Amino acid sequence: MITYLTQQLHLPLVEASNLLTNFNGTAAFTPVLGAIIADSRAGRFWTIAGGGVLYQLGMLGLVVSALVPALRPASCGATGAAPPLTCQRANGGQLAMLYGSLLLTALGGGGIRPCVVAFGADQFGQRGKRPGGEQQWSYFNLYFFSMGLAVLLALTVVVYIQENVGWGWGFGIPAIAMFVSVLSFVVGYPLYVKVKPQGSPFKRLLQVVVAAFKKGKDSVPEDVGLLFLDRAAVLTTGDLSDSGEPNLWRVSTVHRVEELKSIVRMLPLWAASITAIAAASHNFTFAIQQARTMDRHLTPRFQIPPATMIIFTTLTMLVSLALYDRVFVPVARRYTGRRSGGITYFQRMGAGFAVSVLGVLAGALVEARRRRVAAEHGLLDSPSAVVPVSVFWLVPQYALHGVSDALSTVGHMEFLYDQSPESMRSSAAALFWVAGSLGNYLGTVLVTVVQSATRGVWLQDNINKGRLDYYYWLVTFLLVLNLFYYIACFHFYTLKTFEVDAGRTNGGERQPEAAEPCHVQVGSL
Repeated sequence: MITYLTQQLHLPLVEASNLLTNFNGTAAFTPVLGAIIADSRAGRFWTIAGGGVLYQLGMLGLVVSALVPALRPASCGATGAAPPLTCQRANGGQLAMLYGSLLLTALGGGGIRPCVVAFGADQFGQRGKRPGGEQQWSYFNLYFFSMGLAVLLALTVVVYIQENVGWGWGFGIPAIAMFVSVLSFVVGYPLYVKVKPQGSPFKRLLQVVVAAFKKGKDSVPEDVGLLFLDRAAVLTTGDLSDSGEPNLWRVSTVHRVEELKSIVRMLPLWAASITAIAAASHNFTFAIQQARTMDRHLTPRFQIPPATMIIFTTLTMLVSLALYDRVFVPVARRYTGRRSGGITYFQRMGAGFAVSVLGVLAGALVEARRRRVAAEHGLLDSPSAVVPVSVFWLVPQYALHGVSDALSTVGHMEFLYDQSPESMRSSAAALFWVAGSLGNYLGTVLVTVVQSATRGVWLQDNINKGRLDYYYWLVTFLLVLNLFYYIACFHFYTLKTFEVDAGRTNGGERQPEAAEPCHVQVGSL
């Protein structure tokens, strides 16, 4: 996409980079809306189906914008101007079509992403099997492996078509694939296990907070030993109606209080992934521009498209997931005695954060070498020239980010799923994507701050004259700080103290949650 923005719409590199990062951030935030809609109203199946339709419309918009000449600027030099060629930037209407299409795909993804994980878990649960296990791949590893295969196809076939056939077909093929996917998903409606929505968990958490604040000045017996949030479960005068039903905005169940406390404890560790995601965002922008200036020939007549370099991240992630599940886990079990995973998801996340540091460090070293060679050959003022450095020097940084994803990304999802309340596990996936959203926005902020602080010296459209390597060193330093932050948060983290949802009864069917406030009354004694 960075190639489409810079080569077809003629946007400056920094503006195109920020546009993509903001889009990725928005697309990662919309799953919160999808989770609320699925849990409170529509259910997961219809939320996925509706999201698929919106995503399809967005893809069709991109196809139209690529095919209709009026929706994109003219080619560079098309007006007959003498060299150097001038490129007309996309106008407001053309960008509006692009923004509208991207917004529809972001909204559609918001309905799909948070529900697919939980919807798949529902199918396993109906058979009485917990996703993952000693004799099968863990559900989350399989989920991310499937996503990786889709990305691999996009980075090979689709990118090749975009670069060599045209952007109409480059966007059209994914649009056709999306149509087939949505249709096949809807056709399978009679075969699925569908859990009825039980109401938004966010409303329950808000009720706990409101109830706790309303009782902030109430005296609590010293032997109760409650924290601030625990006040919400203390029964006081006026908390019950004449019929004996509790007012949930004044008193809450102990289980609901524990749900909120578990979420609060998770947030510091959850936030550690935001910096790592921000650091990896440059793989889809600046690293592709690096590849464009390097020697990309596999044969004298065939060049690797710059965007295809991301394939090494995807391939490494797929191989790492396979080796982790089939080789590392059995070996680790012999030494740790842990039947599930071999190591904890805390250790898996920490290892991923450490590897991400090495990935950015490798990028800084390669960029310093690429720029040095460009200077030696007098190419600093020739942004379109090919620097005589093989593009495969970028493979280590891409591969290390793939290993990091296989460790930290999957470990992050496992952490959120296991440590979140049972009644909120469908929303835990949304929290996962929110981290991605904030990480992408943080990447935009970081680029903007660096651009302002260096007065455009570090990050230029001509990366031969810029100092992209300095930017990579800065990101490396931030990731080291983030790793120490994660270790400190892990040291003080407390595992959740409850496992079973109070709203479940025999047979596993979801029942209305019974009111079970703390039986210590304050104000009525």
